[in-house]
Amino acid sequence: MEPTIACVVPCHNEEAAIGQVVRDLREALPTATIYVYDNASTDRTVEVATQAGAIVRHEPRKGKGNVIRRAFADVDADALLLIDGDDTYDASRAGDLVDALFDGPYDQVLGARRQTVDGAYRPGHAVGNRVLTGAVRFLFGNDVTDMLSGYRVFSRRFVKSFPALSKEFETETEMTVHALNLRLPTVEVPVDFKDRPAGSESKLRTYRDGWRILRVIVNLARRERPALVHTVIAALIALVALVLGVPVIGDYLRTGTVPRFPTAILAAAIMTIAALVALMGYLLESVQHMRQEQSRLAYLSLAAPSRPAPAAAHLPPAATQEPVLGQPQPTLQQHGR
Repeated sequence: MEPTIACVVPCHNEEAAIGQVVRDLREALPTATIYVYDNASTDRTVEVATQAGAIVRHEPRKGKGNVIRRAFADVDADALLLIDGDDTYDASRAGDLVDALFDGPYDQVLGARRQTVDGAYRPGHAVGNRVLTGAVRFLFGNDVTDMLSGYRVFSRRFVKSFPALSKEFETETEMTVHALNLRLPTVEVPVDFKDRPAGSESKLRTYRDGWRILRVIVNLARRERPALVHTVIAALIALVALVLGVPVIGDYLRTGTVPRFPTAILAAAIMTIAALVALMGYLLESVQHMRQEQSRLAYLSLAAPSRPAPAAAHLPPAATQEPVLGQPQPTLQQHGR
């Protein structure tokens, strides 16, 4: 039985591009089921997608994260390909990404964008992508080069273990951190990236969405690396306590008295707070470790992506007979994939 493949295309007002995306996907993956998730479009997106042969579903709550949350809950397939509906990604490479998923096997194949036309990447977006990707690599440790790519293929066990809590474009960050936390096998495949077709308008807002993604990274660090975050905060608080307390200690060493009792009490209280903040971080780290174990067990409850094994060749009669002592025995040679 062949593995099932589904394509999910989130789009909002992509009348000018969605038809070409669906046609390219159909040519690259003839057996795939293509779902276009209309996200409150006000143009002819639904009509064009239907004419191109896609199954159109609707998510009225605006935001790409809301679409992903809905699609990941509703669509069930051995491999799920996610691609934006703006025709900026090379949809003809969809088959290569799906093949990479099964050949690994991997749980995530990320299409790392390779600009082929000047201007496809707006300067603010390129800088923001590098900064945010670098922040994730620093906090979570990984060699991902294009964290914000919207062209990915996922295994069933990735999809069904991914919580999908984000509402808008920060969902790619959430996907990346999910894969890092569970140490899921991931590979990047370079794909061409071009400018939008005429008549199509970007929904991204450089500063607004960049700030939102940065906030998501900070919140993820707070939830997923509580010991690190609380240690940094505790160190800053302790520094304030030292600035206040060291002169008091100096006075005591010189005179044997404590002339500034209020300052001494304040420094001691602040240092106590710093110790409590650090302790809370290590307690939260233990809780996070247990939550991570539960997520890992949920992930392992699903099978790894695989293609059906080829039918076993019939062995020649001589190879199935009982061996005869004193005669050379035939050998069977195994070949890897």
